[in-house]
Amino acid sequence: MVAISSSVEANEAYLRDHFDLCSDIVFRRFTLNDETLLLLAYLDGMANVQSIENNVLKPLIFSGLPQGIERIQTLAAMLEREWLPLANIKTDECMEDLVQHILHGSLAILVDGEAAALLAQVQEFEMRSIQEPHKESTLRGSKEGFVENIRTNTSLIRRRIIHPQLKMESFTIGEYTQTEVVLTYVQGLASEKVLAEVRAKLAKIEINGVIDSAYIEEWIENNSFSLFPQVQNTERPDIVTASLLDGKVALLTNGTPFALILPITFWSGLQSADDYFERFVFIILTRVVRYIMTFISFALPAIYVSLSTFHPEMIPSNLMIGIATARETSPFPTVIEVFIMMFIFDGLQEAGVHLPNQLGPVVSIIGALVVGQAAVEAGIISTPIIIVISLTGIAAYTIPRYSATLPFRIIRYMMLFISGALGFVGFAFGIIFLLIHMVMLESFGTPYLSPVAPFDRKRIRDLIIRYPFWMKNGRNKKGTP
Repeated sequence: MVAISSSVEANEAYLRDHFDLCSDIVFRRFTLNDETLLLLAYLDGMANVQSIENNVLKPLIFSGLPQGIERIQTLAAMLEREWLPLANIKTDECMEDLVQHILHGSLAILVDGEAAALLAQVQEFEMRSIQEPHKESTLRGSKEGFVENIRTNTSLIRRRIIHPQLKMESFTIGEYTQTEVVLTYVQGLASEKVLAEVRAKLAKIEINGVIDSAYIEEWIENNSFSLFPQVQNTERPDIVTASLLDGKVALLTNGTPFALILPITFWSGLQSADDYFERFVFIILTRVVRYIMTFISFALPAIYVSLSTFHPEMIPSNLMIGIATARETSPFPTVIEVFIMMFIFDGLQEAGVHLPNQLGPVVSIIGALVVGQAAVEAGIISTPIIIVISLTGIAAYTIPRYSATLPFRIIRYMMLFISGALGFVGFAFGIIFLLIHMVMLESFGTPYLSPVAPFDRKRIRDLIIRYPFWMKNGRNKKGTP
């Protein structure tokens, strides 16, 4: 630890050496009353220059030192006499801390003869305004979404939970980025065991920099090699608020609009915010359709291959004759046909995601129509395959969260190949191994398939049937997420 010197020249030399080759560092010297030397240091683009001029430079130039003071004795005296009209002002005596404050956009004021620095928080940099999240748009509810500034994000939560038990603990992660990560929870509702585990994992993170909350997510997951996410990400402050009131905890990362929620279950990825904004009588049908479509999104190609290749007797005769007729000109086995179309569909989907917003949907739709029609007319792919893959793709889009669809895209291929080799026997083995893995998986001590496995009669009520709010227990039990 290097202490701040009482000599302005020595402090300036240290800072200039530390910020060598940094063209955005600004040093400004002033002499007051012909004897007191002051040094101002800040980063151009990180600090509000107008605030510095109005609140620091003008009082120094036009007013000088407070009346009755011949020489500055201490920085505390300056604060007591309200020398600088700034709200967030503090002192520091360590050069390393001083450098960090300058890097975060603060203004450092060093006085000759005083072994301490005055730090004024005048940060200002361009940031995106609050907008509606594009990935999690809803028909009803709040239209506010998180932004890249962590203080704006914490205020969005504070405005919704106005209670002193809402806690926010700050961590600094990343050797070079020094990224602030805020752990937020409602004390008394969140599990202390989960909080202790999260704190311990955050303290163990050793990384050069944190660019997005995804960096944090991979460090704190219980099983990083599992296909299923154990941490939920969201851009919506209302979802974070509801999760905190349910006893969960959230992580906010500076520089990204995505917050992390934990612990979660498998069913968390299949629930939408609209489930709690629309009338409860309609949500039952919506959830049943969503769960069935989720099964179709990864199982339909495998079921079709099993039926048409290994168990044609299970298909009605007229339908089987139509399928056989359509496949007469196809040169490939059924499993190869399905794989080709699945691969093309995923390729078109990726192209639609990464192309500009105006071109993405056009390329996806037109590409699918052109490729599918051309493949059928050329006799490469049979017509039933196009129907199966189209229905599979539509079913995947019914899953509300994008991160929840990614595991099923891989599982779809795994189920296809094992069913193409063993038929329904392979399909059954695939489902069994999938369920075994999910039963063994945990998210910060919470079983991944709960409340189904282990069965919880009270909590399972919200799985399919969304009861009206007046029928629910209005307050969550302490420490039971």
